[in-house]
Amino acid sequence: MKNSVSFLTRGVAEILIKEDLEKELGSGKKLRVKLGIDPTAPDLHLGHTVPLRTLRAFQDTGHQAVLIIGDFTALIGDPSGRLGARTPLTKEQIEKNLEHFLAQAGKVLNLKTLEVRRNSGWFLDMRLPDVLALHARFTLQQLSQREDFAKRVREENPVGLHELDYPLLQAYDSVMVQADAELGGIDQKLNLLAGRHLMEKMGLAPQHIIMTPLLLGTDGVKKMSKSLGNYIGLQDEPNDMFGKLMAVPDALVPSYFELLTDSEVPHTKNPRDAKLTLAKTIVSLYHGTKAGERAETFFIKTFSKKEVPEDIPELRINNKVVGIMELLIAAGVQSKSEARRLIAGGAIKIDGMVKKNPEEMMLVHDNAVFQIGKRKFFKLRFEKIKRPGA
Repeated sequence: MKNSVSFLTRGVAEILIKEDLEKELGSGKKLRVKLGIDPTAPDLHLGHTVPLRTLRAFQDTGHQAVLIIGDFTALIGDPSGRLGARTPLTKEQIEKNLEHFLAQAGKVLNLKTLEVRRNSGWFLDMRLPDVLALHARFTLQQLSQREDFAKRVREENPVGLHELDYPLLQAYDSVMVQADAELGGIDQKLNLLAGRHLMEKMGLAPQHIIMTPLLLGTDGVKKMSKSLGNYIGLQDEPNDMFGKLMAVPDALVPSYFELLTDSEVPHTKNPRDAKLTLAKTIVSLYHGTKAGERAETFFIKTFSKKEVPEDIPELRINNKVVGIMELLIAAGVQSKSEARRLIAGGAIKIDGMVKKNPEEMMLVHDNAVFQIGKRKFFKLRFEKIKRPGA
């Protein structure tokens, strides 16, 4: 087991208290290192991988990684940095979100040695006296000093009492799994400190705190978030992931290399070349080396040489006269309103010609190229359906 914290210097914003952590690591003790994620959405994005990568570093150096699935705390939602209360999720929504959760986390973590715990396992058994005892270990001053809460109060935006409970519940998770250290984003500092406070109050050694930087989203302004639409999902198709990474502002490239890869920023005068390397590296991490190479080829041919990429999927139609709306729904667009939005935005092309009339009926030929947005292409194939007895 490695006893140095040198593997924590990359992608780590702050450690509390670093000297104490170094001492424990130097002793050779196998630490229990906790990270909690609430399944408030069905997919993980690159922002989630920043603390996940640090947790993997602990795994690779012989420590026990503990992933807390916040299926109970997701009912509240972490209020950190929020300007308003989250929309409550139902248990059914949370379970739906969990369907592929671990498979995505497994793209970063070693699932064979990972300890996975759902915090509903202890919170659903709590009684009112237990809740009151937990409340008694904190003060209103501790909880109300949060800047996000204070700002909402100043702006006369409501703060729910249940939101005040969130840091207490996260702290109790640490007690239940006997965490030696907890990982979280820098915006989680008060939640993480609540864990140290509660552990001391309950006669336990306070956990070490390791905070990771926040990954800015593709807009280059706010932290990556599905609700803001500035995210790159781990389940994004390789071409989509590659294209989104190529669209991030140049200023983000160094931080993306540091927080999302093990590589250094290549020495090049052309920011586009560095971005190509970044996109290929990240797509390869989550989809494999060959997928990274194919996505790079697709991007260069499509956007640099303005060519239609090879090996595009077929979209089979059973009538040569077809409506543009019908084509979009067949191609996987989720709703007619979304289809109309794409058409109005000039995002739909047939053989390079923009289609802007949602009511248009077209006579299409075999191998016509149907394009949705910048990165999605289909080759139209006419396939007449044989009627029984015909």
